[in-house]
Amino acid sequence: MTPPRLVPLLAQFDFARTRLADRLSGPVMDSGDGTDTKVGPITDEEYLWEPVPDCWSIRRHADGPGSRAAFLAGAGDWGRDAAAYPHPWPPPFTTIAWRLSHVTEMLTLRADHTAGTRTLTRDDYRAKGTAAGAVTGFDTAATAWRNALLSVDEAALDTVGYCTYPHGGDAEEPFIEIAWWVNQELLHHGAEIALLRDLYRSGR
Repeated sequence: MTPPRLVPLLAQFDFARTRLADRLSGPVMDSGDGTDTKVGPITDEEYLWEPVPDCWSIRRHADGPGSRAAFLAGAGDWGRDAAAYPHPWPPPFTTIAWRLSHVTEMLTLRADHTAGTRTLTRDDYRAKGTAAGAVTGFDTAATAWRNALLSVDEAALDTVGYCTYPHGGDAEEPFIEIAWWVNQELLHHGAEIALLRDLYRSGR
């Protein structure tokens, strides 16, 4: 059985996941008042759209990092603009591709470090160069994280460092706090992606 304390967090995750997936792919999304609004699937042009100069995005490794980025994180042909701490200030504006890659990588790695091999790092993650590939990758990662949540019990929720994800505060936090943190990451980045879709549509 799902631990009772995890039930509302799981429901919140499902809500945020569905809202973002529908916003990316359509054919309809919840407008916020319970009614359906038509929306088309995200295109490659929109996925990589840079609305202001010097955006951080995903790029081909062969092309090198963007402005103020020190390297491209990840394996494969594409990588995400990144820099070691301390990050550039003010923070670079990031594209839909960057934000969706960030969320997908987080879900993929945290699922692995909760109920998988506990070995994956950012160097193993492969960013997707197409919108369709990114949407599919997000769905796969979200499913993996949900399955990881369903694998835990009450004792795991209180275990500090139960998730061994190496790029966050997981080693210092009980797992239930990590579950909450993942939800807020999905909620706020999902809202950012939705806003960028609105801006792209209005600008065209």
